[in-house]
Amino acid sequence: MRLRIIAIGARQPKWVDLAVVDYLRRVRLPWRTELCVIEAGYRSATRGAQQAIAREGERVLGALRERDRIVLLDEKGKALSTRELSARLSMLASEGPDVAILIGGPDGHAPAVCERAAESWALSRLTLPHGMARVLLAEQIYRAQSLLLGHPYHRD
Repeated sequence: MRLRIIAIGARQPKWVDLAVVDYLRRVRLPWRTELCVIEAGYRSATRGAQQAIAREGERVLGALRERDRIVLLDEKGKALSTRELSARLSMLASEGPDVAILIGGPDGHAPAVCERAAESWALSRLTLPHGMARVLLAEQIYRAQSLLLGHPYHRD
């Protein structure tokens, strides 16, 4: 399974980039992971959020592949435990399509992107900085695969 994290917002603190790369490097075959960064839409006093969201949506849709199963990250999405996430990713891997997990921009996902999504997950009910969401997602992907490979889990 190819698993891509598609995230809005190019500039992140260095620690974010280092942590995401570190966790994604730990993920083993047959899962292949990558981070695809989409530039955020321009926002100003005269150019509102709706225009920025629309532009981000166009960029995200352009980055998606036809075979991608789209998962939105959204605070209103389904909250999964680590074990549930592991089981869900295992099921998606067995189904065969590639998976694209989307982290939206500061104002959320474009309606056109939401329409294309197969499901929506929540990392937390809290509002997270985008960089933190990237790190948390990358770590949970690594942890999910570790569970599937039989590594001990601290809750056992």
